[in-house]
Amino acid sequence: MMRFARKGVSVSVVLDRRRIKTNGLYPVKIEVVFHRKQKYFSTGIDISEEKWTIIQDKHKNCQEFKEIEEQFSRVRNEVADLVGNGIFSFILLDTRIGRESGFNVNKALEDMIGKCRNDGRINSYYRYRSTLLNLERFGGKEILFSSINSSWLEHCEKFWREEGKSSTTISIYMKTLKCVFNQAKAEGYIKDSPFGRTNGYTIPRGAARKLALTKSQIKKVMEFKGNERLEKYRDLWLFSYLCNGINFRDMLFLRYDNIVNGEIHFTRAKTRHSYSQEKLICAVMLPEMRDIIRRWGNPDNGSPETMIFKFASGTENEFETAMLVRKVICKCNAALKEIARRTGIPAFTTYSARHSFATIMQRSGVEISFISECLGHSSLAITETYLAGFGPEDRLDKSSFLIDL
Repeated sequence: MMRFARKGVSVSVVLDRRRIKTNGLYPVKIEVVFHRKQKYFSTGIDISEEKWTIIQDKHKNCQEFKEIEEQFSRVRNEVADLVGNGIFSFILLDTRIGRESGFNVNKALEDMIGKCRNDGRINSYYRYRSTLLNLERFGGKEILFSSINSSWLEHCEKFWREEGKSSTTISIYMKTLKCVFNQAKAEGYIKDSPFGRTNGYTIPRGAARKLALTKSQIKKVMEFKGNERLEKYRDLWLFSYLCNGINFRDMLFLRYDNIVNGEIHFTRAKTRHSYSQEKLICAVMLPEMRDIIRRWGNPDNGSPETMIFKFASGTENEFETAMLVRKVICKCNAALKEIARRTGIPAFTTYSARHSFATIMQRSGVEISFISECLGHSSLAITETYLAGFGPEDRLDKSSFLIDL
């Protein structure tokens, strides 16, 4: 009968006589032996002992023989590939032939979530977690690697679009899932990935977003009146805008010792370990910024360690810091959405403050080298890319030159 053996792993077809089935037949199984341990894989075929004898006598023309041979070849080929790469295990074999043994896409994402948390990679932690939650809404709690192909991914994309998710969000989820497939492939759990330009699924490109507000729009934000919650988050956004577009992570953890000679001096947490010498950013403390601190900040008690704003204590670890920042940003973005609706301006977010600062500076004729220094960029090229592109206001302004004769 069919048999294969290589480097301590054997594959053979057996008739499982341990228990006769109610139909009076025995199941045909594929037996894999490794380190004296056996594992059986069902072929879905039941036959009698008489039929088994006929098949063993090499009656290859019978239908059962062809079906058994096809199942055997599949297992044999996977075993040969795993053994050839020196990575054979029953778990990997299970995954290859669709019996995931508890290791599936959900479990792979859960493993990455745990690893990111342990490594302190906070943004990656949230990205993997969000991807898992949204995948499970479409595919359930036990998504097999073998069940995902280009068609499955296309239906998943359609499901997310119908939920109202943007191309950018879908792109992030799909890229995260692709990373999981690449990792599973590298570890031998799967041989192929459904992602790819040739025959696989192509991840949609994130849509370009207009992030900067115009001067007239910023004026509407500054003049907006609402309840205490809306005005507090309006002021946080304005402080970020006025303070060289400081991001919320850096802004929420400012201390009074960051105020030096009428300026706020800080280094970006994002790039703090990227350069051999920390890049100091200096922002003029405008009267409007002092007013915002007076309204929503901690009083200056003379201690340089006192936090300027009331959100952080300064004792948070990296994970607590990330959770705090995300919570404040989420609340602020909800308030900004309401402010945009009431003022009739396009929806904007906390990140728009940084782009608005840079764009207003550029449109006001400020040299790009100064803008780059204010933003804390490592090169002018980054700033040029950051400011690339023109909006409707730019085109309207430039078109006036056509009749200015």
